[in-house]
Amino acid sequence: MASCLYLLATPIGNLEDITLRCLRILREADMIAAEDTRQTAKLLNHYEIKKPMISYHEHNKKSKGGEIIDLILEGKTVALVSDAGMPCISDPGEDLVRLCVERGIEVIAIPGPSASLTALSISGLSTSRFVFEGFLPVKGKDRRERLQGLSREERTIILYEAPHRLLSTLKDLREHLGNPKLSISRELTKKFEETVRTDLDGAIEEFKNRSIKGEFVLIIEGKSLEELKAEEGRFWDDMSVLEHILAYMERGMSKKEAIALVAKERNLSKREVYNIGIEI
Repeated sequence: MASCLYLLATPIGNLEDITLRCLRILREADMIAAEDTRQTAKLLNHYEIKKPMISYHEHNKKSKGGEIIDLILEGKTVALVSDAGMPCISDPGEDLVRLCVERGIEVIAIPGPSASLTALSISGLSTSRFVFEGFLPVKGKDRRERLQGLSREERTIILYEAPHRLLSTLKDLREHLGNPKLSISRELTKKFEETVRTDLDGAIEEFKNRSIKGEFVLIIEGKSLEELKAEEGRFWDDMSVLEHILAYMERGMSKKEAIALVAKERNLSKREVYNIGIEI
């Protein structure tokens, strides 16, 4: 095998979900870089593979990334695996791939299991256009801005979520996205695999009084063009009458035209709106 970095997709649950090519690379590589060596050891033991491993995860990627690059430049072949699924998807593997590209090192992906696509395929929602968002920011401004952006998303949305944050995320989604249909899958390919198909109100009701375990994939229906147009027509909901008039004037309308349109949209008399806008 020529020295390079292999990205190996490993089972997301059921250990039988692995390709023959992946098993061959695991046996032939000089070194396996694993997100969690204990987790990867279970897979290797199941298939009676003995191979040296190096730990590579979010908290040591800066130091270990350099070590892995050096190994490959010395002529070694390294196979990168995450805990489950495809490396580099919501995973520090993307940083290692970037280092390889910068150093001119070949990167070869071995396709296989993916929790996001598995959940999407069984969701019953549109699969023609979708966007993968991974994990939302945990809190603060970044989280609010991401949710606000998703509130206008036409494509089907794919999110990952941890069990202890599931309910709060569902409530935040309800606040920003309304009440779209969604599919929630957990423990995919495992013994207690479950998929709940409902809407956000139904999901909140479903999970608020039950034990929440497992890793979750949320598949959320995007907005229709009609919904987006209707929302755009009500862009002024959180504005005062004065701000509403100014918004139209900033778009090029005269004060008179803006007052007439604001009165119509708010079902107010022109005189009432004129009196508010007289200070402009």
